[in-house]
Amino acid sequence: QDRCLADGANGFLAVLQFKPKCLPHYRKRDPRRWLNLQEYQSKKLMQESGVAVQRFYVADTASEALEAAKRLNAKEIVLKAQILAGGRGKGVFDSGLKGGVHLTKDPAVVGELANKMLGFNLTTKQTPKEGVKVKTVMVAEALDITRETYFAILMDRSFNGPVMVGSPQGGMDIEEVAASTPELIFKEAIDIFEGVRDDQALRMAANLGFKGALQRQAADQIKRLYDLFLKVDATQVEVNPLGETPEGQVVCFDAKINFDDNAEFRQKNVFAMDDMTEADPTEMAAAKWDLKYIGLDGNIACFVNGAGLAMATCDIIDLHGGKPANFLDLGGGVKEKQVYEAFKLLTADPKVEAILVNIFGGIVNCAIIANGITKACRELELKVPLVVRLEGKTALDTHQHWNTCTKVFVLPL
Repeated sequence: QDRCLADGANGFLAVLQFKPKCLPHYRKRDPRRWLNLQEYQSKKLMQESGVAVQRFYVADTASEALEAAKRLNAKEIVLKAQILAGGRGKGVFDSGLKGGVHLTKDPAVVGELANKMLGFNLTTKQTPKEGVKVKTVMVAEALDITRETYFAILMDRSFNGPVMVGSPQGGMDIEEVAASTPELIFKEAIDIFEGVRDDQALRMAANLGFKGALQRQAADQIKRLYDLFLKVDATQVEVNPLGETPEGQVVCFDAKINFDDNAEFRQKNVFAMDDMTEADPTEMAAAKWDLKYIGLDGNIACFVNGAGLAMATCDIIDLHGGKPANFLDLGGGVKEKQVYEAFKLLTADPKVEAILVNIFGGIVNCAIIANGITKACRELELKVPLVVRLEGKTALDTHQHWNTCTKVFVLPL
């Protein structure tokens, strides 16, 4: 998903070809950037921008869910467990309840179902094996959908700005549509200064298959979604499906919003909604020190600067029969304290049986890396073998650092 964000409208095509060897060892959990919002939070942001969504309430207890169902006074109600992982509909609760999404016409059933959801762990194909505890449910009006389409606005480097991507084939993985029927993928580049023009919105609505009055209605929703995209500093607003109801409404039934982390300083209200309860504790600890960390399932820890070199290092380990325990990118302006904290994270992982340091000193000063490593070796009482490869800036001046460290193997320059 991060690759899709980087490559924009071509991302779902590029990601099919971008399959490093280390990826099969990635823990199956929801791909995330630094900000995660629950479904109801995304819907609330859309609602505030005038985007048409289902009527809904949020509940933390079974009694609240029951009251919400009564207040909706809808023909049919959908109850959704709120967790960040996908595949909720096919998930299983440790209460014995099957499915994190349920339809009913009886408000009393909503209370009964919520009682078997709230406080229990829901396991899906994207959660850890033990599942994720459900603390909130969304009670929404269920609407019939006569037709499903796909629509997204995202940043695309090839266009140097935002691009609309749409398809009349919605309600399914857009990657599958792109692979099997690429002619059903439509793109419209947006002038960042001019915004979405009426003719562009109408053309996209027509490409999505909306006709007559629904075409104008869909075009209006497209423009409102672009207003939201700008308002919250999004990198992607994806609606799947953007649906058509029998009553002649165009509704955004499900949406995912990705945000630009660099805009946190002016999007404090949005970032304050960040749900960190499901985040990996190690990733959270790494983020505090501005380290990019992803846990993998192997036993060889990687300590690398630069995402490209980090990915290549994971691949090299895999190529030679090993399994990387993590993806760790130190970044360019790393300080000694960050190096030390990175080692604390790596050595705290019980799976780690060895650590490989692979540093190219371009922007990074190798002496800073060496100082941080030797301090960590002394203070953390390193118990696993450490293999160090430093190349570049001040690398030749680091050899004296290793005299005080045991279990350290320094690769020759």
